[in-house]
Amino acid sequence: MAALRPEVLVLLGLCLGCATAAAPLVIWHGMGDSCCNPQSMGYIKKIVENKIPGIYVLSLKIGSNLIQDMENSFFMNVNDQVREVCSQLAKDPHLKGGYNAMGFSQGGQFLRAVAQRCPSPPMLNLISVGGQHQGVYGFPRCPGESSHICDWIRKTLDLGAYTQAVQEHLVQAEYWHDPLKEEDYRKNSIFLADINQERGINETYKKNLMALKKFVMVKFLNDTMVDPPISEWFGFYKSGQAKETVPLKETSLYTEDRLGLQEMDKAGKLVFLGVKGDHLHFSEEWFYTTILPFLQ
Repeated sequence: MAALRPEVLVLLGLCLGCATAAAPLVIWHGMGDSCCNPQSMGYIKKIVENKIPGIYVLSLKIGSNLIQDMENSFFMNVNDQVREVCSQLAKDPHLKGGYNAMGFSQGGQFLRAVAQRCPSPPMLNLISVGGQHQGVYGFPRCPGESSHICDWIRKTLDLGAYTQAVQEHLVQAEYWHDPLKEEDYRKNSIFLADINQERGINETYKKNLMALKKFVMVKFLNDTMVDPPISEWFGFYKSGQAKETVPLKETSLYTEDRLGLQEMDKAGKLVFLGVKGDHLHFSEEWFYTTILPFLQ
């Protein structure tokens, strides 16, 4: 019997030594960062590529250069950013079969918005590393503690987070969640209140999120940047005060299953990971042993 040609073996699924290619990975950076910083996203891209040979990694850039990308993480309407990313993903031929997504800090909830709003190409797994899925009510620290941008953001949020001008032009206001002003938040938040189904149920959002294989949420156990840190696991302050927090399972978002999280939880699709350290502080070893398996 004549030996089959290699291309025939591939078609028959018999190609010995032919490894199944890992799904592509899309990364979205956090506040004050950029796509290709060699100490952050560039570093993550490099170690993933080293550990998973041949993987395609796209680190998202919003703008024409790195400075614009960093500035847009503070000042570009999040809904516009999500539309831009959806367009980038749809045009990328490497992603047409599906991709994994990993968001760092605010990039975590932004990629969740991509999953809910843009199902093509399909997101397979979503890994949120310190993403604030119920928003924040304070920035104890922000990148560049002495920077004028951080000081200005704090003052602006205190003065009028839910005014139209601030919502349209300050990224952090778009996921500012004031537990003392829940009605203002639900009515005027142009991003987070929408993707968290605070003003009604968008069944498409729910269906698209539930299509994920896994939704992994990483919480930093010594986080001094996110207030409250439990937002990284979809918990938040109990309404009407800013001291006592409630976990995801005690929130109306879960009990009413507005996003499908309860059903996903019962199906084993939600993964809650805790890592010792401050915001976005983790070791290579932890990343390799805990996060890499979701990408392979």
